[in-house]
Amino acid sequence: MIAGMKRREFITLIGGAAAWPVAARAQQGERMRRIGVLAAIAADEPEAQARNASFLQRLGELGWTVGRNVRIDYRWSADNADDIRRYAAELVALVPDVILATSGATVGALQRASRSVPIVFAGTIDPVGSGFVDSLARPGNNTTGFLLFEYSLSGKWLELLKQIAPGTTRAAILRDTANPAGNAQFGVIQAVAPTLGVEVSPFNMRNASEIERAVTTFARSANGGLVVTGSPAGTVHRNLIIALAARNKLPAVYPFRLFVTDGGLISYGPDFVDQYRRAAGYVDRILRGEKPADLPVQAPNKYELVINLKTAKALGLEVPASVLARADEVIE
Repeated sequence: MIAGMKRREFITLIGGAAAWPVAARAQQGERMRRIGVLAAIAADEPEAQARNASFLQRLGELGWTVGRNVRIDYRWSADNADDIRRYAAELVALVPDVILATSGATVGALQRASRSVPIVFAGTIDPVGSGFVDSLARPGNNTTGFLLFEYSLSGKWLELLKQIAPGTTRAAILRDTANPAGNAQFGVIQAVAPTLGVEVSPFNMRNASEIERAVTTFARSANGGLVVTGSPAGTVHRNLIIALAARNKLPAVYPFRLFVTDGGLISYGPDFVDQYRRAAGYVDRILRGEKPADLPVQAPNKYELVINLKTAKALGLEVPASVLARADEVIE
């Protein structure tokens, strides 16, 4: 989708509310439909480009062509709470046929702005507990979408840390306390910690200085490791977290592949790009007349284990053959 296109051109293409020409008209007899996108990530992130390309590609396969029969209005928040609230109101005011939301924070803001505009989410944790839907099978209102992962996944991150660095007896758990899912993920990790012989300590990810202070202080004692829970805050600050782990020689487990492609040690989590492709299918069904309340929330069907052997070598770790054998991708 973006092959042959300069990165700056692509960012310009997807980066603003007026991303698609207002003068574009649907073909004779075909009504121009409108999609809003409220993203928790920044527009210039390579991951944003990959996710959006997957979404657009699937829309195209389903018969929706930007400028011909559909217009897309983007808002990119970079996980800034004030921007999320403002952008949610802006998108709702445009009266789109459907809005794609890309985190729990964006879903909550959109629902506060409107209980009637259809919302499809991708990458959201615990939509039932958050009150976004009545149940996974019967969402019951204007919102449905794709679950990021079950909380039980969180315990596997600590298991992976122990497998890849058996000497670990202490683990710092980075979480976003502004997100209810952050505390729930820590709760699962805390529950499995005694069986693994690991003492866990929670640290917040409110801002860069807090993260740096927490990791640096934690690393002063021996046998430590790091687990980063799933949240937009972790994604926004990932380069800092990866650098701190390297500087302090901390083996670290991450929730998403993009952490490892950027230099992190190991990740286990859902395929985010695939979630955007699947979300395009629900957007298509809503544009063709189906209601969010009738479309069940779906769990991920693809999880990926990604390992960076270069980072393992820098940390003096030998990745066990049993872990390597399970890897979906190995970066050397």
